[in-house]
Amino acid sequence: QAQLVESGGGSVQAGGSLRLSCAASGYIISNDCMGWFRQAPGKEREGVATIKRDGSTNYADSVKGRFTISRDNAKNTLYLQMNSLKPEDTAMYYCATTKVASWYCGVLATQTSRESNIRYWGQGTQVTVSS
Repeated sequence: QAQLVESGGGSVQAGGSLRLSCAASGYIISNDCMGWFRQAPGKEREGVATIKRDGSTNYADSVKGRFTISRDNAKNTLYLQMNSLKPEDTAMYYCATTKVASWYCGVLATQTSRESNIRYWGQGTQVTVSS
């Protein structure tokens, strides 16, 4: 059974940085499109960033230029570097492996997440940004 475990969340002031990690076991993260998603209170879960098997990346417009998704295949770990954080970035952040074809991977970063696209979810890590 695959397991994804996120870490690195916390509370920071606006303008600060955090680095989220997603350690995978029972699954090879480079096999599929992987992504980071987030859900703020009262809102639907939305895409933040995705990375394809070939390493190409896509981002939601709201995080472009501030967030960077990456992976370390040797450590089987996915990362999200978040800089210049804003209060509106406050949310629970989830990593996920997906079932989608490569050509569709980037679309996931720009839309509300759909369960039918997801293979496994992590448990989430909270990010809180204060003004």
